[in-house]
Amino acid sequence: MTARPRPPTVVPEPEPLGPSELLPGLVVDAPHRAPGRRFWRRLLRHRLAVISAVVLVLLAAACFAAPALAPYGPSQQNLRLGAVGPSVHHWFGTDELGRDELSRVLYAGQISLEIGVAVAALSTLVGTVVGAVAGFVGKTTDEALMRITDLFLVLPALAVLALVLERFGHDQLTIILVLAALFWMYVGRVVRAQVLAIKEQEYVEAARASGASGRRIVWRHVLPNCVGPIVVNATLAVAAAIVAESALSFLGFGVQLPATSWGRMLADAEGYVGTSQAYLMYFPGMAILVTVLAVNFLGDGLRDAFDPRAP
Repeated sequence: MTARPRPPTVVPEPEPLGPSELLPGLVVDAPHRAPGRRFWRRLLRHRLAVISAVVLVLLAAACFAAPALAPYGPSQQNLRLGAVGPSVHHWFGTDELGRDELSRVLYAGQISLEIGVAVAALSTLVGTVVGAVAGFVGKTTDEALMRITDLFLVLPALAVLALVLERFGHDQLTIILVLAALFWMYVGRVVRAQVLAIKEQEYVEAARASGASGRRIVWRHVLPNCVGPIVVNATLAVAAAIVAESALSFLGFGVQLPATSWGRMLADAEGYVGTSQAYLMYFPGMAILVTVLAVNFLGDGLRDAFDPRAP
């Protein structure tokens, strides 16, 4: 009896190695994951940025809903009460005129946040346009715009702000315009550097070779790839504008009465340092501190989320 021959053993071919196995340090996203999903995944992974965003939303909502949330009007006085510390009826206490500090902080936050956001938006717009034109056009235009930028950078900001506000008034619109005129340079330099690097890329050369106009190339190919740095600098400009407005108001050149801001409240409470009414400085100061920290942490999270090299 002869033995039946055994079938040949089939050895499966090894699967080809993917990019992650060939280069262990390379992180490859799933092919179905869109850039928007990657952005949100990176941002949500940054816990401080998420917490800061929640804090900013709650703070802004409380300030702009002050007519419904504030227990008293911002100018409602009680001269018989005077200045008393925090209590059940006045959580942040009252000032020397008997005005509720919680209500004043909420209403003052409206002006401080409006100035911060408006200055950031306007300065970002101007800086983006100047930086994009300088970087894309180059040559004489680039040189002229960068010399103008350098001129604005060397100006003593607080001195210029004080002089301009004394000449044209201390209303909110003037403060926004003057601050924006002194903040656009930083965004402009960042955008110019990004445009100089992007305009040499192959897809930009291909668009130029296909006959696309310079304006179309800038709007369709260059600026969309600068969104990350622009957004990050815009968030940081909000914090810088709030601090600058607070410094101006503290020196007496910012928002004038009867309007008030967090900086103006600090200026009004300056004489109470070291007294029992020192609490008048704590709450507007804490509002500025929390807002600036939250904006900076959010900016850090956005920078990491927009970074294409991040996992």
